[in-house]
Amino acid sequence: MEILLSIALLAMADPSVAPHATFLDLGYQQMYNLQFVAAHQSFQEWSRQHPDDPMGPVSDAAAYLFSEFDRLHILQSEFFLHDDAVAAHKKLTSDPAVKQSFEKALSDGELLAARTLGREPQNENSLFADLLRLGLHADYLALVEKRYLASLSEVKMGRAIADKLLAINPGYCDAYLAIGVENYLLSLKPAAVRWLLRAGGAETDKERGIQNLALTAEKGHYLLPYARILLAVAALRDKNTAKARELLDGLAKDFPRNPLYAQELSLLR
Repeated sequence: MEILLSIALLAMADPSVAPHATFLDLGYQQMYNLQFVAAHQSFQEWSRQHPDDPMGPVSDAAAYLFSEFDRLHILQSEFFLHDDAVAAHKKLTSDPAVKQSFEKALSDGELLAARTLGREPQNENSLFADLLRLGLHADYLALVEKRYLASLSEVKMGRAIADKLLAINPGYCDAYLAIGVENYLLSLKPAAVRWLLRAGGAETDKERGIQNLALTAEKGHYLLPYARILLAVAALRDKNTAKARELLDGLAKDFPRNPLYAQELSLLR
């Protein structure tokens, strides 16, 4: 009853949370607002009510990852490229306790997804949970631990699952993020590196990356805000400040407790 009341109160205070929001919806809203304790509570409540759903533990893992992103200033240093954020990031290391909880949540989600996919190989929810699991772990390896090469195999496996899921349901717009991230981020590498990546089966098409990120940013659900963050970064890199301002302004309004977007906007004014 207490958590149901919190959903109703949050919906009244924040129009982006619908009155019929699930605990998953609430958890992601809290996560993007940097309310990590509350997000964990919401995701774990979803798992309590839906013990066979891999999205519960995998989403809980997402909250652990984003808490590390916030603590280590990774979004600023890796994406927005501020020298002060880079310096702060270099002075910090990953939290072993968070890493343990993160990996436990991913493992629990992997087990649940495999169990369902063993019976229903085309189960969209479990395919997406498996895709999300691989993407989160790849992000942890690359952005938190700086193990870029180790993350590539999981990036490619995630894209293969995304392709499978989208072949089943082209309207599953959160899945386009995996294709977009791989193509866009790897397209930023030097030409020689891109050649080696393509030889190893990776995709490095910048335009395809942007197109797929845009699909998630426009029609996605859980990953829509993250896709908009990446598109804002892409716009800044392309010197398209008007587009970056539009995306950051929307994010700042949707997630007022997250200061990153307002900070970035202030640098564009």
